[in-house]
Amino acid sequence: MHCKGELLRKALLLTTVLKIHARVIRQDLSPSVSCPAPLLTVNGTDAGNSRLNADYRRVREVKFSGAIGPLGEKRLCKIKCIGGQWVGPLCLSDDQKDNGRFHPLFRNCKLEYINPHLIVTFRNVPIQTAGWIFPHGAKLQTRCRELGLYKLLGSASPKCQNGAWTHKLPSCVPTTLLTNFTEDAPPTILIKIPSGSASVEPGGDLAVYPGSTIHLECLFSRRLGSPDWTWTSPLGQYLTGWAISSEERDWKYRLSIYYAKSQDSGTFTCATPRGITNSITLHVAAVHCDPISISNMHLSVRVEGTRLGHKAVFQCPVGFRIKGIANLTCQASGKWSSIIPSCEPVRCPALDSPAGLEEPHLKLEEHNSSYGGRAVFSCTWGYKLVGPPGIECEINGNWSGPLPKCIPIQCPPPVTPLYGHLIQSEAAGMDGERYAVGSLVQFACKGAHVLEGEASIICTETGFWSHPPPFCKPRCSYLGEPKNGHTAPSKFSYEPGDELQVICDPGYETPVEPRPKCMENGNWSMPLPHCTNYSQI
Repeated sequence: MHCKGELLRKALLLTTVLKIHARVIRQDLSPSVSCPAPLLTVNGTDAGNSRLNADYRRVREVKFSGAIGPLGEKRLCKIKCIGGQWVGPLCLSDDQKDNGRFHPLFRNCKLEYINPHLIVTFRNVPIQTAGWIFPHGAKLQTRCRELGLYKLLGSASPKCQNGAWTHKLPSCVPTTLLTNFTEDAPPTILIKIPSGSASVEPGGDLAVYPGSTIHLECLFSRRLGSPDWTWTSPLGQYLTGWAISSEERDWKYRLSIYYAKSQDSGTFTCATPRGITNSITLHVAAVHCDPISISNMHLSVRVEGTRLGHKAVFQCPVGFRIKGIANLTCQASGKWSSIIPSCEPVRCPALDSPAGLEEPHLKLEEHNSSYGGRAVFSCTWGYKLVGPPGIECEINGNWSGPLPKCIPIQCPPPVTPLYGHLIQSEAAGMDGERYAVGSLVQFACKGAHVLEGEASIICTETGFWSHPPPFCKPRCSYLGEPKNGHTAPSKFSYEPGDELQVICDPGYETPVEPRPKCMENGNWSMPLPHCTNYSQI
């Protein structure tokens, strides 16, 4: 929601969605200090004045509910009419000790980057990707993903203060187990709980249920000296020393806590001979979480119990996947480590949207993006598929393979017949002397040669020409009839090897004995003989 007034517009840029559910407080105001009706938007869309179309000339303030921050926390907010301008929004603090005072909304903070070994949570919600926007006052909790395997370097709880974090996110330094036991690395601390239960808290503490047994194993090469365990618990006395078993006694220096009690709570630090340390903070508490209730019909759960450190593991049937965190742990706060997940159907990325098929010539003949469904493809006219014609939606929500491609169907250059030529050697769609579907090529023969076969051929969808190329065969032309006689055989054209016989009329004869013969080059071996009168011979 935004209203007129520069101050209000700036303030509203710092908030998230403000839902329209207004309550107005009226007071007699002079025309010079009255404010116009607020201009309303919801999720960036103009809402018009249909919801709040009253006369605002006498309105002193407007209260409404707001959804603040990435988790949509509900707060009561208001804007006030001051000097003819709307000022605000002002919102109630989430601090119960604030006695219902309204405060300005300060600038948000953006989480730009998360170290891959770092776990970040906000109000018991895991933040798995960067880019989240947090309101002023938001406090994050961080810890290294493998407690004891990395040492946290920096502040574990950065807080948003008017657009800036009080501290940058901490980093996770690898310890001896990851650095091949180098002397300048902090010692690795392995945590073993042979009996009882425990939970790694969002802030990096190890919360333990009373009565549990804990072994803290400091990993350091014994040949370089012995590390030293210290603790902040004033009443605690603990057994320390190298492990007894032969395969562990040269690199595991152990501290053991048996039947943990509340007075065992504190920080346990292992220091190498060089003074490089790593610590585990222990918190012993008899905490139980609420029983887990499932409303999702497809969701099933296996629960160890409800006390601190117990786990709940959720599963979905085939064709569904977990939305949320599948493994929850009861934490020292009395809450499970995340909200209960749900089951959602496995679906692969839709291909029937405008952006689904990047290939302009690819068509969907069948499309089912659910698990086990298929997508079947074809190409537009003149193109052919390269790749499998169908893919399946797999259990991981990905298609079984890449999308096929459509490439133009092309025919090879036609063979030019001997003694012939192409009338049309270029056609629409010709690419590198290859012809696209629909290209037409025509042939003609040179000189005294005659075309045998189809004079025109077309490139078809099969990638082959509609007919084989024609031939240009030599032919001898018709020589006509001699005067006072005729020829045999009489044809329009003659093939190589054909001979002409001249038959003269009665009283005439030809003095030439050889007969004209059609040669291989399409020429006659001699001119057509004449018929001569007997009296002239």
